[in-house]
Amino acid sequence: MSAPIRVVLVDDQALFRAGIRMLVDSQPDLEVVGEASDGQEAIGIIRHTRPDVVLMDIRMPVMDGLTATAQLLVDPVFDGEPPRIVMLTTFDLDEAAARAIRQGASGFLLKDAEPEFLLAAIRSVHAGSAVIAASATRDLFAHFAEPTRPVPPQFASLTDREKEIFALAARGLSNAEIAGREFLSEATVKTHISRILAKLGLRDRVQLVVFAFEHGLV
Repeated sequence: MSAPIRVVLVDDQALFRAGIRMLVDSQPDLEVVGEASDGQEAIGIIRHTRPDVVLMDIRMPVMDGLTATAQLLVDPVFDGEPPRIVMLTTFDLDEAAARAIRQGASGFLLKDAEPEFLLAAIRSVHAGSAVIAASATRDLFAHFAEPTRPVPPQFASLTDREKEIFALAARGLSNAEIAGREFLSEATVKTHISRILAKLGLRDRVQLVVFAFEHGLV
């Protein structure tokens, strides 16, 4: 068996953390390796434990999740490979969540999400195979739209096939959904997505969605 996905929980409510820990630790492929009650404490714990995925509350005392996320994503300790950070929020049209994702967070989840959805989200963001809460993510960026920027020249380096797959991924479709529409294997789609991200200098699929919105490509 492969090693379990390592998770750190960051939230100022101890009871909420306890519930999420019980849920995550009940899964054979997931493991909570640390907890923190504010962003400042989280930075130290995340540096020490090197998790795969961080569930980060946005609003906390001492240091909020937005500030902590911004620091972690550029922290030289991680040598350019920081953990995937998923923001936790209480409402879907949260401007702070949009800002965090623009900074490099890998998505957001509502704190009242169904348990199975939260578990699937951790696995999806770790695998990089789908945008979690895809429709909600699109709604978030549609609501907090910024002025459209010119399309950068590197977009022209995509092949026609890559542009087709880019358009589907920008709508939040998973590898499996794209494979079904394009009559390709999931492995081939994964390869195309990796090439697209590399050509555009993007970290993950949610950053691809942000790129599409920012440049008027959706």
